[in-house]
Amino acid sequence: MKIPNLSSDQIKKLVLSAMGFVFLLYVYFTFFLGPLQKSRDTTLARIDEMQKKIDGSKGEMSKAGNLERQAKDATARFASLKALIPDGAPIAWFPPRMKTFFAADQIDKASARLESNTSFKQAELSSWSKYNWIIELPQADFVALGKSIADLENAEPLLSITKLSVHVVTTDSQFQQVGIAATTVIEKR
Repeated sequence: MKIPNLSSDQIKKLVLSAMGFVFLLYVYFTFFLGPLQKSRDTTLARIDEMQKKIDGSKGEMSKAGNLERQAKDATARFASLKALIPDGAPIAWFPPRMKTFFAADQIDKASARLESNTSFKQAELSSWSKYNWIIELPQADFVALGKSIADLENAEPLLSITKLSVHVVTTDSQFQQVGIAATTVIEKR
């Protein structure tokens, strides 16, 4: 291929055109494409940041939903526990309740007496009191006693047995004398 001879005027025009083209490329990449690229990078960074916030919010929403379900369950349990507490002073209804409970298992002559009661020191439990009871069973069969004690703690969710003393009845070894120390938590009314 043969390159034609160019005049100096044509060479100047060609060099000037090449310089203009380079300048045009420089202006295009610096002033048009550069800001577009920066804008794109900034937008992608904001999108990533927003996506992280959205993911965190989804996690918080599931936690909030779980907490709401737990609150409903706890409220229902609390209402059912409050429903188990009869109206009136505990000294009036607890001893007959224990006598009836043990009589259902053929353990006669059960008696309950209040040993002490105290209020809770925590502010959120200020409307509740702890009552310590002594339940005496002068004559109980060992098998019926074991079943009754298990049933008692299952039937009375706010009652816990803190001490159990069993003594053999000297006149009849089939029966035992039983003393039960129990604690109940009862709402003040």
